[in-house]
Amino acid sequence: MIRDFKEFALKGNALDLAVGIIIGAGFTKIVNSLVSDIIMPPLGLLTKSTDFVKTWGLELPIPGVGVAKILVGSFLDSVLQFLIVAFAAFLLVRAFNQLRKRSLMGTVIDSITPTTRECPFCISPISKKATRCPACTSELPPVS
Repeated sequence: MIRDFKEFALKGNALDLAVGIIIGAGFTKIVNSLVSDIIMPPLGLLTKSTDFVKTWGLELPIPGVGVAKILVGSFLDSVLQFLIVAFAAFLLVRAFNQLRKRSLMGTVIDSITPTTRECPFCISPISKKATRCPACTSELPPVS
């Protein structure tokens, strides 16, 4: 069991996932700070509140209970944080896909291109360039 766990934990995918989670947690803290400490204070000045995130909202009086406050500023803060993280993830995935596509252009795509075809008469595999089938000796139509 220990050997199986060690094999699983040391596979590239598991290590990549762990690194991604750690970097994601750190990146999320940076984005939270960016939104809460840099973007939201100027919005607070525009709405004339000192703490836009905690004070901007709707107050709903509930008879016999008190006042419920819907924190619109806090919700907007969370939405902005999500959008920034999602956009950064999109850019990262897009860049990775473009790099992968470029590296595949000359190597893998050439090796994927088939060099053989089937004889239409005997269904034997033959070279794409062949004009006669070596198995049944039929004349073959040219490849387009």
